[in-house]
Amino acid sequence: MPELPPLTPETIWAILHEEVDDATVNQLVWRQLGYRYDAERQSWDNQAVAADWREAYPEPPDFIAERPPGVKLTRSIPKEKKQLLKEKLGFKGYKIGEFGPRQTRRATIANWLLGQMP
Repeated sequence: MPELPPLTPETIWAILHEEVDDATVNQLVWRQLGYRYDAERQSWDNQAVAADWREAYPEPPDFIAERPPGVKLTRSIPKEKKQLLKEKLGFKGYKIGEFGPRQTRRATIANWLLGQMP
């Protein structure tokens, strides 16, 4: 796997502005969830993944292309962290008519990743 960008506000903005490709965005979430690719075995190691995620997704899901993993990610965000994009970055959201499911899922991912930052 290529080296991933660090979790910084700049990376979060790049996700929101679609400057980070979908594969890298997914890999950032996978890393935080605990999925690790074992190149020697050419398979995913999910031992560090929380049991509920591991049971639902033995292999890392595509959070942008598939709705169910995005829903699970949204539900995993604690109530006090639901507005981090707005509170910490001043993100005002996307304009009506200029976004679709893909942008919504990227915003969810960005918010979730922001909640993972120290």
